Amino acid sequence: MTNFPVRMARWSARNPWRAITGWFLFVALCLGTGVAVGSNPATSEDFHIGEAGRAEAMATEGGLQQKPVEHVLISAKPDTGRLDRAAADAAARDVIARMGRLPEVRSVGAPVGSADGRAIRVPVTLRGAELDGKKHVEPLRAQTAAVQDAYPGLRVEETGGPSISKGVEKQRGSDLARTEIIALPVTLITLLVVFRSAATAAVPLLLALSSIASAVGLSMLASHAFPDAGVGTNVILLIGMAVGVDYTLFYLKREREERARSGGRLTPRAVVELAAATSGRAVVFSGLAVAVSSATLYLADDVIFSSIATGAIVVTLVAVASSLTVLPALLAALGARAERRAARRAAGARRPGRLPRATRPREGSGRITAALLGPTSRRPAATLGVAVAVMLALAAPLLGLNLTDMGRETHPRLIPAMQTYDRLNEAFPELKAMHQVVVRAGAGDAEEVAGALRDLGRRAESDPLLAGTPELHTSRDHRISSLQLRVPHHVSTDAAQESLERLREEYVPATVGRLSGAETAVTGDVARYADYPAHQKRKLPLIIATLLLVTFAMTVWVFRSVVLGVVGVVLNLLSAAASLGLLVLVFQGEWAEGLLDFSSTGSIGSRVPLFLFVILFGLSMDYQVFVISRIREAALRGVPTRTAVLDGIRGSASVVTSAAFVMVTVFASFVPLHIMEMKQIGFSLAVAVLLDAVVIRLLVLPSLMLLLGEANWWPSRGIRRARRATPADHGPLETIG
Repeated sequence: MTNFPVRMARWSARNPWRAITGWFLFVALCLGTGVAVGSNPATSEDFHIGEAGRAEAMATEGGLQQKPVEHVLISAKPDTGRLDRAAADAAARDVIARMGRLPEVRSVGAPVGSADGRAIRVPVTLRGAELDGKKHVEPLRAQTAAVQDAYPGLRVEETGGPSISKGVEKQRGSDLARTEIIALPVTLITLLVVFRSAATAAVPLLLALSSIASAVGLSMLASHAFPDAGVGTNVILLIGMAVGVDYTLFYLKREREERARSGGRLTPRAVVELAAATSGRAVVFSGLAVAVSSATLYLADDVIFSSIATGAIVVTLVAVASSLTVLPALLAALGARAERRAARRAAGARRPGRLPRATRPREGSGRITAALLGPTSRRPAATLGVAVAVMLALAAPLLGLNLTDMGRETHPRLIPAMQTYDRLNEAFPELKAMHQVVVRAGAGDAEEVAGALRDLGRRAESDPLLAGTPELHTSRDHRISSLQLRVPHHVSTDAAQESLERLREEYVPATVGRLSGAETAVTGDVARYADYPAHQKRKLPLIIATLLLVTFAMTVWVFRSVVLGVVGVVLNLLSAAASLGLLVLVFQGEWAEGLLDFSSTGSIGSRVPLFLFVILFGLSMDYQVFVISRIREAALRGVPTRTAVLDGIRGSASVVTSAAFVMVTVFASFVPLHIMEMKQIGFSLAVAVLLDAVVIRLLVLPSLMLLLGEANWWPSRGIRRARRATPADHGPLETIG
């Protein structure tokens, strides 16, 4: 394993055009095969969670599952005052006639007037599963627009689950395009500053984009084993851009250092092999750490997290593959080009004893790094205490974390369907949410079940937390029965949650819960909203425990040190806790709404903390492996641990800072997005990487390693053997493994 990157780099550097051609053929093959085979989107059944999921499974068994429903809302225009009822009735009849002719429509309901007489709605039920509605909604919207044209004096508009899903999907695509517009130029400028060469700066960007393209194709194939919940591409873009650039950057910076250090004494191929033996190995282990950490998301038993895990694993492994195969070829070609240019400059104006400008190494570290390392080297205990205290203070708001599922009402109002959704709910508040009580029993018990459900319905009609007339449905085989109850409150409100609690703990046990041999469960909008975060909270301890164990094992395996394994786990926990604390401070309050352009829900998306923990633990291994491997290289040459720590931090500071800046830019470009969970994820990851690169890697890690001294390497004997066998000022270059 430790020699594999070197062997790959040697072959690639010796066969550059074969490697480059092979890579781009691989990218084309992955993307082409993925497009040809297509993706396998998740179905409604894949999203079943908790009691709500059990109820939905039973309802589906009887054909009583929720259907995709659109509502055509007919109201007066804002400047016309009262509704022209005759014109509105005529428009409603037109809607019914037009919708009834569409093959996408299952049924059209009778017009329903609002209590205040200011609006009429026409419910339209689409064919197919609930999640498929957005695929078939366009013909309905076209007919709604036609009715609007025919009745210009009215406001005729359409909303519903399918329209909103379609609008969110379109908005997400528009937002992601904006992130690319922001992230790509900033990344390119950063790389130009780092390398001062357009050709070299283009390499990380080119490999990141090609890795993303091939990962998209491979994820389509993987979706046939792990269905795509619609978030896979977002994750591939988010993670692929970050790790793709980072891995290439680590490799490139080391190749440049070794080329400058050799002073022209080594060929470009030899320099590439030397870089592969150091940073190349670090990239491989970092990529494996990200992939293994991401795999713990499969333990969530949730199709969304399975999609996230698949996307993160695929794009990370592809990025590692690019660094092993095509990157050495590109570096060898660029190295040969740099040598030819240097030779031409030297022939024109020779300067004895001085390396060409393009290859002269930079000595020392930047001002910020030097300023931070100064007190760290002089007073490591004090620095460690202050830095940890600051991180714990940032983590403190985490104690007030409130997890909720981001319901429909959290979607941005710039989506037209959401604007109509608000007007619909204002006119018909009973449509805000719904409970569905599902009962499975023997066919011979259908009448008894129906009677118990009617009793439940009578109790619900007198409950101020509920509204409307209960709707009772029975499957054709009489085995499944369902009672729908309207809730005039948004799912996130206390009233809606109280109505669910009352239904599950009082009404159901007192009615259908008394039936012998009957299985009962409650689902609906409110139940889904409540059960999903509860499911995540139950899974969180298992996933975090597995993640800690995996991180510890990977670190011990890489560095042969139990102490560094513990250090890695503790520092990752500290970084994740601080970033989550900041997330709570910013998004659960209202003070930052204007600054970051959002409306606070007083909560954090239930998927965000788990996603952050897993991805951050993986990404933190990038810096950890790269920085500590530099320190260990020096220690293996016989350098005292204190000197090795300080020199390793200084030597890796510039590349870690550059890589962190790229990551922060990519993640921060998700903050302006309008989808709340994507905004929260982008913010938390950007903050986490910034804290990890600055506070953890420049203050906490060196302070802790200086205090631990030789204990850092326990129980590995490699450092002690190297000290005895190799003088401190020279020796063979060794690295991980």
